[in-house]
Amino acid sequence: MIRVLLVDDSPLALQVLKKILSNDLEIMVIGTAENGQQGIDEAIKLKPDVICTDFHMPIMDGLEFTEQVMEICPTPILIISVAVQAEHQDNVFRLLDAGAVDILPKPYMESGFNDPTLGQELIRKIKILSGVSVFRRKKTIIEYEAPISTIPSPNFSTSNKQVLVIGASTGGPQAFEAILSKLPTNYSLPIICVQHISTGFLSSFITWLNSTCQLKVSIAIAGEKTKAGHIYFAPDDANLLIDAQGCMQLSTEGNYFHFPSVDATLNSVASYYGNKTAGVLLTGMGDDGAKGLKAIAEAGGMTIAQDEASSTVFGMPKVAIEMGAAQKVLSLEQITQTLCAMS
Repeated sequence: MIRVLLVDDSPLALQVLKKILSNDLEIMVIGTAENGQQGIDEAIKLKPDVICTDFHMPIMDGLEFTEQVMEICPTPILIISVAVQAEHQDNVFRLLDAGAVDILPKPYMESGFNDPTLGQELIRKIKILSGVSVFRRKKTIIEYEAPISTIPSPNFSTSNKQVLVIGASTGGPQAFEAILSKLPTNYSLPIICVQHISTGFLSSFITWLNSTCQLKVSIAIAGEKTKAGHIYFAPDDANLLIDAQGCMQLSTEGNYFHFPSVDATLNSVASYYGNKTAGVLLTGMGDDGAKGLKAIAEAGGMTIAQDEASSTVFGMPKVAIEMGAAQKVLSLEQITQTLCAMS
């Protein structure tokens, strides 16, 4: 059973959420709380597998609650609130930065709870979060111990690289921030990034990264060539490719489950840059990026997958490792150190 704690100041919301979750035999609501302070007490006492919490609550709101949970009793947190709609993007990234793993916008009207897709999405997210590893956070520092795990390869070299390409999904915003914020102002490579993200949230994600990074972060523009020390993200509805002239192009063609697709970008970069490519696959659910990382390795480039201990969801990196696509399997901290050394 997946043991869930619900934290919300609305008795109606608690009742509806409990009813939705009662429809799944693998999920059990083990407790409820009406504010963050009660939620802390219940989390310590009940030790749930997943916590679902509102944002706006009396006494202690969802942001402070998330910070406290991640410091005292780290638990995967899903934010369910009207305050995490597309128009409240600042809230979303403050919550993710505090340690929340995912968000689910709550309908404004009570009738919205009757939408069966809402219930299905809630159950899906809880099941994903139940397998997530989270780490104790104190003053925004993630503390964990992860052994160095490597797959020896004679091709692994940080020298003579001309481009860095990174892909991620669930847990990616936090991982990207941890890495990109550490890169120095004189970084010598262009950085191409792909993050699976809900439509409408990318611009705020870019704004958030620009507030913490020394390098310029922007959404890729078709026809432009990449520049050293610039970070380019694929838009939230198209694949980011490199054409035969080395220019960035955007495409919605092809049979891809995700747009943007990590595989599409990694394959395209490998095709143009070959052994001058450094590829990194970070936390995420599914297998997107595994084949692309293998294409980079087969082209003679350098490939890294994030390890299980530091991944929010060990899906995409795991598939890449099993395919033999990752020459190194490193913790998030070790990946950051490796990439900084390439400057």
